[in-house]
Amino acid sequence: MNEIYEFLKKCGTYYLATADGDQPRVRPFGTIDLFEGRLYIQTGAVKDVSKQMKSNPKVEISGMAGGKWLRLSAEAALDPRIEAQEHMLAAYPSLQGMYKPGDGNTEVFYLKNARAAICSFTEPPKTFEF
Repeated sequence: MNEIYEFLKKCGTYYLATADGDQPRVRPFGTIDLFEGRLYIQTGAVKDVSKQMKSNPKVEISGMAGGKWLRLSAEAALDPRIEAQEHMLAAYPSLQGMYKPGDGNTEVFYLKNARAAICSFTEPPKTFEF
């Protein structure tokens, strides 16, 4: 999981896919955090991505860095705890103008039942489960 975290940090921007009924939705994301042994992402409760992950928690993430790419599939699980929100926002101070722990909008989701692969054209894939 640490290697996946470091890879996504290196990407800066990665792409998160959700399902909206039978329509896939993909958008750029940039938050990634390790908290209490889990990998977390952050969004706002008012956003469609939040509603989609609550309706269907299956997500996929893809990103590229250093000539390699990541493919990750997981389930997004909402963590309503203020401590998890505080940890995420401490890691991303630039978001603190839009989000505050416990504001009713800030949401953090951890990734569970995750399967990931870091791939390249020159090396065998590295696979992970967490």
